[in-house]
Amino acid sequence: MSDTLSAARLDPADREALLDTATPIVIVGHVDHGKSTLIGRLLYDTDNLQDGKVQQIIESSKKRGLAVEWSFLLDSLQIERDQGVTVDSTRIPFRLGNRQFVIVDAPGHRQFLRNMITGAADAEAAVLVVDANEGAQEQTRRHAMLLRLIGIRHIIVLLNKADLLGFDEQKIRAVEKSVTDLLAQLDLTPSLFVPASARDGDNIASRSERSPWYTGPILTEALAAVPSGNTRAALPFRMPVQDVYRYDDVRYVAGRIERGVIREGDTVEIGTQGSKARVAKVARWHALERKEAEAGESIALVLEPDVIPARGDMLFLPHQAPEKTARIRAHLFWLRQEPLRVGESFRLRLSTAEHQVTVASIDSVLRLDDLTEQQAQEVGPEGFAHVTLVAGEAIQFDPFSPGTSDGRGVLVDRNQRIVGGAPLLGPADLKDGYAIHPSAGEVDGAQRARSKGHKARVVWLTGLSGAGKSTIARLAEKKLFARGIDAFVLDGDTLRMGLCSDLGFTEADRHENVRRAAEVAKILTQAGQVVIVALISPLVADRALARKIIGEEFDEVFVDTSLATCEQRDSKELYKAARDGKIENFTGISAPYEAPTKADLHIKADGATAEENADALVTHILSVI
Repeated sequence: MSDTLSAARLDPADREALLDTATPIVIVGHVDHGKSTLIGRLLYDTDNLQDGKVQQIIESSKKRGLAVEWSFLLDSLQIERDQGVTVDSTRIPFRLGNRQFVIVDAPGHRQFLRNMITGAADAEAAVLVVDANEGAQEQTRRHAMLLRLIGIRHIIVLLNKADLLGFDEQKIRAVEKSVTDLLAQLDLTPSLFVPASARDGDNIASRSERSPWYTGPILTEALAAVPSGNTRAALPFRMPVQDVYRYDDVRYVAGRIERGVIREGDTVEIGTQGSKARVAKVARWHALERKEAEAGESIALVLEPDVIPARGDMLFLPHQAPEKTARIRAHLFWLRQEPLRVGESFRLRLSTAEHQVTVASIDSVLRLDDLTEQQAQEVGPEGFAHVTLVAGEAIQFDPFSPGTSDGRGVLVDRNQRIVGGAPLLGPADLKDGYAIHPSAGEVDGAQRARSKGHKARVVWLTGLSGAGKSTIARLAEKKLFARGIDAFVLDGDTLRMGLCSDLGFTEADRHENVRRAAEVAKILTQAGQVVIVALISPLVADRALARKIIGEEFDEVFVDTSLATCEQRDSKELYKAARDGKIENFTGISAPYEAPTKADLHIKADGATAEENADALVTHILSVI
C-alpha cells in the first residue's frame, strides 16, 4: 500500500472537509466510452479503495461472466448495472500524493444530461473520455459544448481503448486531430491527449510499455498538473446568503464565499434592499478563528447594525456592485423533451436565490451538426440557444465567466425539475423601445385542477359551416356544467362580433382568426377551464398552429357533416349566396375545406341527433380531464 490516503476510510468530518477543499475534476464522455471503468481503475491504481472492495468487484464480475469490471465501483445502483449506463453524478473524494481531488463522474447517456450539468458546475478541469476506436460521437460533441457552456477550459482528453488500435501512433494521432478540430470549433483547446486503456491500466497511473512513442504525462501526472491556485479570491467579494441564524442573541448570516475576500471591519451592501452594514465578526464552525475569509469558505458573518438579509441576498462591497437588471441575455442548454417557446415561465436558480423569469425571445439556436447559429421559433430537446430572460424585479448577478461560479443559472419548472442550464451573459438591450413580456401566475395548472376537480383542456371542433359545431358545443357545455365542470364555448360568430370584427374571410384573415381564437383558448386553460372551440378552421396548417399555441392540452374533433346536409340546414342562405357568386371564399364552395385525417374524435354527425353527438363529445372530454 502506498502513502496515498484512501478517501473511503476517512471519518465523516474529514470526508466533508476534503470535499470542501479538494479540486473538482469532472469526467465526461459518450456512453460506453469507458468513464466509469477509468475511475474504478484510477482509484485502484492509486490505492484509493477500501479494503475488500477489489475482491467484491472480482466476485461481481465473475457472477456476470466478465473480466474484472472496474465500472462496478461507480455503477452502484442496480438500474445502472442492468442497463450499463451511469444515471447520476457521483462525487468521489480522492487523494493523489498530497493533492486532494473530488472526481465527478458525470452521465454520458443523453437522458441523464441534466445530472451532468449540475454535477460539473463547479469543476476546475475535465477529463473528456473518447473511445480511440470509435472517435468523437454525438455525445462527445454535446459534452464538449457543455464544457464550454459551464466554463471549463482545462480539458484533458483521454483516448481510451487505444489497445484496440494496438497503440498504433499514426491511427491515434488521426483521432487526436479529429477531436482537436471538433474542440476548436467550440473555442476549446485541450491541455493534453493521453492514449490509454482504462481496463488494463495503460498510461493511467503507470506508463505503458505498449506506447513507447508517447512521452507526455500519464493521467495521474496530468491531474497533478491541474492549476490549483484560488484565483477566485482575487475577484470582487460575493457571498450569497444561504440562511440567517440566531444563537445566544447574536444573529449569524451564513453562506459560502463564491469569490473575493472579506475581513472584519469591511462594509458590505446587502442585496437589492441596498442597506449597508459593517462586518463585526467572521465566524467558522469547528475551525481556527481568523479575521478574514476567502473564496471557497463556508462562513457566518455578524453584522452591525443588526440587519436581517434574506436567503438569496447577495453580499458585496459597495464600490464593487454586480450587474442589476430585469432583462438578461443567457446561453441556454435545453433539457426538457418538449420544445421551449417564447412566453414560457420558469424559476431561475442563481446560487441560493430564485427568481420568476419568462423567456422573452429566442435570439438564436445553435445547430450541433455544423455549430452555426440560426434563427428559430423554438429550442428543441437538448438544444443550445441564446435567449433573453425577463423578470418582474431587478436581478443582481455577475456575468458568466469561465473558472468562476459567476452567472451559472439553472431553469426549474413548476414541478421543481431542472429543465435548462442558463449561464447569464449580461443585460439585454430593450428592443424597439418596448419592454413587453408575459408574466406567469403564481397559481399553476395542477393547483387549479385540484381546486376545480378536473384538468384544463381545449377541444377544437372543426367542420363545414352548418355542420352543427356550435349546437353540439353548447349542448356539451350545458351537460358538463351540470356535472360541476367549468366549461366554456368559443364559437366563430361570437369571436367575429368582437375580438375578430376587423377580419374578413381571405386566407390570411382566416389564419389570423384561428390564431386569435387559439390564444384566447390558451389563456382560458391557464384559468383552469375546459374550452370548447367551434370554428370552421378549414386548413390543416391553421389547426396545427392552434395545437402548437395551446400545447398538450389540445384535442381536435371533426364534426363530419355532409355538404348536402349543411346546405339543407342553411337558414342564413349562405350556401345559396356563395353558389350565386355573392360571397367569395366560402368554405366548401369557393374555398377548400381540408378534413382531419387523424382527429382525436370523429363525430359522424349525419347519423345521430345533436343530443347524441353532444353526449359523444362529453364522453370524450371526461376521458381526458
